[in-house]
Amino acid sequence: MDAVPRDDAAQPEGVAASEPQTQPPREIELKLAASPEALEALRGADLIARHARNQGVTRRLDAVYYDTPDRLLDRNGLALRVRRSGKRHVQTLKRSGSGGPLARDEWEVALPDGTLDLALLPLAEIGEPLASLSAGQLAPVFATRVRRRLRRLDYAGALIEIAFDDGTIEAGEKTLQVSEVELELKEGEAAALYDLGLAMLDVAPLQLATQSKSARGYGLAFARLPQAVKARPVEIGAHDNADAAIAAILANTYRQLLGNLAAVATRSGPEGVHQMRVSLRRLRSALSVLKREVASPAFEPVGREAKRLGHVLGPARNWDVFITQTVPDIEADGLDDAGLSALRKAAEPFQTKSYADIAKRMENPQTSRFLLSFGALIERRGWRSGLPSEAMAVLAEPADDFAGRVLARTHRQALKRGRGFGSLRPEGRHELRLALKKLRYTAEFFPPLHEGPAARRYLARLSRLQEALGLANDAATTQHLLAELRDGKAPGPELHFAAGAIHGWQSRHTIEAGRKLKKRWRRFEAANPFWT
Repeated sequence: MDAVPRDDAAQPEGVAASEPQTQPPREIELKLAASPEALEALRGADLIARHARNQGVTRRLDAVYYDTPDRLLDRNGLALRVRRSGKRHVQTLKRSGSGGPLARDEWEVALPDGTLDLALLPLAEIGEPLASLSAGQLAPVFATRVRRRLRRLDYAGALIEIAFDDGTIEAGEKTLQVSEVELELKEGEAAALYDLGLAMLDVAPLQLATQSKSARGYGLAFARLPQAVKARPVEIGAHDNADAAIAAILANTYRQLLGNLAAVATRSGPEGVHQMRVSLRRLRSALSVLKREVASPAFEPVGREAKRLGHVLGPARNWDVFITQTVPDIEADGLDDAGLSALRKAAEPFQTKSYADIAKRMENPQTSRFLLSFGALIERRGWRSGLPSEAMAVLAEPADDFAGRVLARTHRQALKRGRGFGSLRPEGRHELRLALKKLRYTAEFFPPLHEGPAARRYLARLSRLQEALGLANDAATTQHLLAELRDGKAPGPELHFAAGAIHGWQSRHTIEAGRKLKKRWRRFEAANPFWT
C-alpha cells in the first residue's frame, strides 16, 4: 500500500489492524537539503544536544557506484555501491519503489577489501536483474566523497540517527556539491522523523529533498534531469476498512507530490509542474469528499496549504501550455504565418517569471512545513484525533461500503451542477467542470474495489465530457494570457493580428466541441454507477 509505515498497535478501538507482512531489510530515511551555514547552525543547536545519546563521530565516506554500460541496475531502481570509511569497506544495494516515500530496501555486507563481490549479497532474495549479473559486467559510474558527522538522538519515542553530510558527487570531470541532513529511523515510528524535521525548521531553513545521492550521481554522469511522476493506482485491499482507505488515498497523493519536487526544482520540463499541480488537485478533491464523512479538523491546514501552493503553480502551467501546446497546435493547423512566433517570444519572460515565483515558494519554509506536516498526518493517521464515536464507527466500516457512499454523493453533486444543462451559462458550466473533475479524481481513487468494464465505461464517458467542457476554459485562460501580453508591452499590429488568429481558432474549436456537449452530457447522465 502507498501509505507510509504506521503503528498498527495504536489502532483506535473498532479500527482493525492490517496483517503484518514479511519485508526485506528496509531503510527509512528523511532527507533535508541545507546550506553549509544551515548545517553548521543545526550541528550546534540546542535541539540536537538536548536529545543526543552521544557526542557523535565524524567520518570520511568515499563510495563508488557501479552499473552495467547500459545502466541495467539504474533502470530497475537499484543502486549498488562500495563505500570505504577508514580501513572498512561495505557493499550496499538499495532498491527504490516499494513501501512509503521514506523507505527503500537495503542490503549491506562487509567486504574484506574494496573489491566488488555480488556473491555476498542474498541474490535469491533480491532477484533479477542482479541475480544474473557478475561483477565483471559492472563498472564504476560515479563516486561520492562525503564528510559525515553522526549523532544518535532519542526523539518523540524513537531512536534517530542524524547525519550532517557535506562533500561532492563526482562523475569524470563533473562535480556536484552535497550539503544535507539525513534522518534515519533506527527504532520507533517514522512519524518521529517528520516531527524532528519540523523542529529543525525552527533552527535553520531546510527543504525536503527526494533525490538520493545515487539519483543525483546518475543525473550528473549522464546529464539527466529528474522526470515528472504521474499518479500510481491507489492500493486499497478488499478487506481494508475506511481508515485504511483514507490512509492509502492521502499517501498516494503525497507520493506523487514528493515525486515531482525534484523535477520542479530543476525545471526539467512542463510536465513536472503539471504533475505536481495534478497531485495537489487530487489531494484537495480527496480532502473535500473525505471531510464530509470524517469531519476532522486535521484536514483543514493541509487543504489550505495545498491550495496556496497550487495557486503559485497555476501561472507557470498556463504559460507552459500556451507556449508548448496552444501556439504550436495553431501553427500546425496552417496558421504558421500569423505572427505566432513573435507572440511566443513575448510570452517567454512571463513564463520565466512564473518559474521564479515557484522557486521562491519552494524555498519558503512554509512549503517545507506543509510537506513535513502532511507526511506526519499520514504517518499518525492524524484525522482520528478528537473524532466523536460516530465518526470512529465510519473509520471502522468496510472500505467498499465507504467508497460506495462517497462516490454516490459526489456523483449526485455533479448531476445537480448539470441540471438544465442546455441553458447553463458559462459560469455554471465552469462550476460543472470543477464538479466533474472532483468526481473523476474520486472515482479513480476507488476502482480497485470495483474493477471491471463498468468502471472503465463510466470513467471514459466522464473524461470525454470533461474534455469538451475544458475547451471553453482553455480559451478563457488564453484570452487572459493575451491580455497580460498586451498590458506588458506596447501592443503592435503584429501582436493584435496574432491574438486575433488565436481567438478565432479557439472559437472555432469551442463551437465544434459545443455541438458534442449535449450528447456527451446525456451519455454521462445515463451512465450506470459502477459502485452499485
